[in-house]
Amino acid sequence: MAGLLLGASQLPGADGKKVFETYCWGCHHQTAMAFGPPFVQIAQKRSAEEIQAMITDPEAVSKVFGYKRNAMPAFKLNQEELDAITHYILSYKNAKVQ
Repeated sequence: MAGLLLGASQLPGADGKKVFETYCWGCHHQTAMAFGPPFVQIAQKRSAEEIQAMITDPEAVSKVFGYKRNAMPAFKLNQEELDAITHYILSYKNAKVQ
């Protein structure tokens, strides 16, 4: 019975907040401007595909978007982590910038 309860309390899949805290927090905040734009601005401007492309190949995506420079490093996340952080970022679409 204890094993059944333990298994039920551990949800499968990557947690977007944990991915954020591990990889993104140094430069991005959810609603406040930091070194990089807040998730609120990203969620209002970008699709899920654009967010994932920026995470995995920011140099190429920056050129496509017409940015003159790029300070974001590329991250090698698995698809589960990419989906989790993308969902987490997009959850801020209607939040207010602080």
